[in-house]
Amino acid sequence: MSATRVCALSELEQDLPLRVVVDDVPICVVLDSAAEVHAVGDTCTHGEVSLSEGFVEDDTVECWAHGSRFSLRTGQPLNLPAYEPVPVYVVQIDGDDVLIDPTVTKPAQ
Repeated sequence: MSATRVCALSELEQDLPLRVVVDDVPICVVLDSAAEVHAVGDTCTHGEVSLSEGFVEDDTVECWAHGSRFSLRTGQPLNLPAYEPVPVYVVQIDGDDVLIDPTVTKPAQ
């Protein structure tokens, strides 16, 4: 599969997560405070809660329900109650297009 356009870069607001679904895979897309675009699995590993409804600070996203924070770079949980990472997807920027292939994840770190 090839990368799919999920949104325009100009549509992303800094530190405001955006939920997209590509081939039935929910993904949380974030433009962080350093102007980097990240894409992680949108479902908190502690519960069935959408991370795109959470809060972004620096390069982390926090689940609004129970407070687990995940690294946008590695997917690793940074505090309990979550202890399993979320997948991190490779993001490509082509002009103003944000492209993601939900079958390509970054290696766990």
